[in-house]
Amino acid sequence: MKHLPNILTISRIIMAILLVAILLHWESIVPDWVHISWRDYFACLIFCIASITDFFDGYIARRFNLGSAFGEVFDPLADKMLILGAFIGLLHLERANAWAVFIILSREFYITGLRVVAANFKQNVAASNLGKYKTVFQILAIAFLLANFFPGGTLFLWIAVFVTLYSGLDYTLKYYKAIK
Repeated sequence: MKHLPNILTISRIIMAILLVAILLHWESIVPDWVHISWRDYFACLIFCIASITDFFDGYIARRFNLGSAFGEVFDPLADKMLILGAFIGLLHLERANAWAVFIILSREFYITGLRVVAANFKQNVAASNLGKYKTVFQILAIAFLLANFFPGGTLFLWIAVFVTLYSGLDYTLKYYKAIK
């Protein structure tokens, strides 16, 4: 039980790599008789399972006081790898708007950098509810766009862009208040 959160984090990294491989190289991985729609369903399933591990690794670590230095560094890294991998695949499949993806990923890297700077000032800018909503909308958008079956993926993507920018502004304001 002690290492379960870290195992879930590592599994998310592995699933992110698998997701990219499936989205970019499906034709060379599976036989020709497997319909291309299975790529979409399988990619969506992997992404959803990986997203669920994000919830459970944090929940288990907090609930049972199993936090670790590894988890503090690699949990957010695994999250970024999963989102980045999904967006790279969606751009490759021409299912996501490149500007929306650029805005979302830029905010993710900006906030990661902001957290590093805050840590240098011995400050911790904790995740807010806005950050959690941002994650939910990003997951919904990506899942819908990957499944390529249900409408609404593009709408969720632009909602995710808005919430992502808004939460980024919230983090920035909290950062500046924390270091003053």
